[in-house]
Amino acid sequence: MTVRILDMALAAALAASDKKARDVLILDIAELTPLADYFVICTVNSGTQSEAVARAITDRMDELGIACKGIEGLQAARWVLLDFGDVVIHVFRPEEREFYHLERLWGDAHAIPFESPDPAGKAVDE
Repeated sequence: MTVRILDMALAAALAASDKKARDVLILDIAELTPLADYFVICTVNSGTQSEAVARAITDRMDELGIACKGIEGLQAARWVLLDFGDVVIHVFRPEEREFYHLERLWGDAHAIPFESPDPAGKAVDE
């Protein structure tokens, strides 16, 4: 089965959303860097949720036949990076997401619309 790269990013975003990750964002960075085609960025509330989101994403990608090339930060679970080659997922705790602010760093990237099917997955004021 061949999976389009955008479909990989959407599957990762949906898996994160299913585990109640918030502020899920997909950035198209293909024209800006050879690192990857898409970043998926999301926010979680705890280390336990970071691990659950990372596990849900890797499980979903396994179902699609896509192997994870590397995982960083799972021990501390404050910023977990999942590298699937063309798609890189960033699972942040709120403080780290605000500090690193990848949306600003990659401000020239095109955001791909993603609506969580669960209203709890949408942005909330803290």
